[in-house]
Amino acid sequence: MRKFVAAMVLATTALSGPVMAKDQAWYIGVEAGPNLVQNELFDVRNAAATVVSEEALRARHKIGYDVGGNIGYDFGMFRAEFEVAYKANKIRNMIVEGALPPVFYGVATAPATTLVARTPPVGTYNAADGNARVLSFMANGMFDFGGQGSDVGAYVGSGVGIARVQHSNYQLVSPGAAMIDDSDTGVAWQVLAGVYKPLSDHVDLGLRYRFFNVDNVDTFTTNGLATQTRYRSHSLLLTLSYNFFEPAAPPPPPPPAPVALPPCPPAAVTPGPFLVFFDWDKSLITAEAAAILDRAAEQFAATGQANVALAGHADTSGTAEYNMRLSQRRADSVKAYLAGKGVPEAAMVTEAFGETRLLVETADGVREPQNRRVEITFSGAPQPNLTNCTPQ
Repeated sequence: MRKFVAAMVLATTALSGPVMAKDQAWYIGVEAGPNLVQNELFDVRNAAATVVSEEALRARHKIGYDVGGNIGYDFGMFRAEFEVAYKANKIRNMIVEGALPPVFYGVATAPATTLVARTPPVGTYNAADGNARVLSFMANGMFDFGGQGSDVGAYVGSGVGIARVQHSNYQLVSPGAAMIDDSDTGVAWQVLAGVYKPLSDHVDLGLRYRFFNVDNVDTFTTNGLATQTRYRSHSLLLTLSYNFFEPAAPPPPPPPAPVALPPCPPAAVTPGPFLVFFDWDKSLITAEAAAILDRAAEQFAATGQANVALAGHADTSGTAEYNMRLSQRRADSVKAYLAGKGVPEAAMVTEAFGETRLLVETADGVREPQNRRVEITFSGAPQPNLTNCTPQ
């Protein structure tokens, strides 16, 4: 018994954690645990129904077991269930506390057992034997405190029904004759209390206390004397329930409508590159070149450029050393012109390539107008902020 109580205590310490409420759901369950029967005090009557001996016989029981099953419906704050249970306890001893009329009990003697109806002496009969068995059918109603969103559920309630109480082979002395071997069916009632915790969406683990009572259990001794007692017991039960047919969960709310974002600004535009051409062996800005440079200066300012690369070139007429110097003068001329149009000198970088990067491939010593040029390239325009906007 101590081991079972310890197991029950450990089970109750596990009843914590988030709950999945089972309101408006059917459930089925099983239960099992130890059962303690209160002492049975028997009134023994003769055939004329006059009291021969009142509470003269006491039956004490060992701790037995209580098992059962139920099916019910959880309305929310209240639930109702139908329950079937079976209890069994062996006799520990029997005590004759007053004068009893003659009853059958006997002592085994070789070669056979002698069975006699005689008056048992007052005293404790530790060699007594027998079983108290109860089969019950109960309708229970309980107030449930394990509501929606609760952590651990609890309930209290009661039940009423019928029970068959059997005094199976009650013996004052074993082995020997049975003094009582009879049963009676009557009205039963019980009081219930318990706690439970969901283990999953459908399964609940719980602990239940049951006080069970049957008044006026009328049986007969094996030699025909009427007896009357009452049956009372206490049970501590481990319960396991399965919930089904619960209402479907409400659908999740629709996702919020996306926030309308402004269109993203256009990507940075880098104009160019620009090409300006020069007369043979010259670094002066021509009218045509000036028009191109004016447009380049405007684009530099309009698009927020940060850097300007000026690459000077020459054709293959003349020596390579001379052409390198000539291409540098051409780049410097363009830089000076753009500076006059508002382009910061610090933003411009010049570089001379001479005749090393021809736009039109020619033999050495050829005067090719398209190779006499300066290429203007922009870079470093600030990139627009593309966060919190809708791409176009």
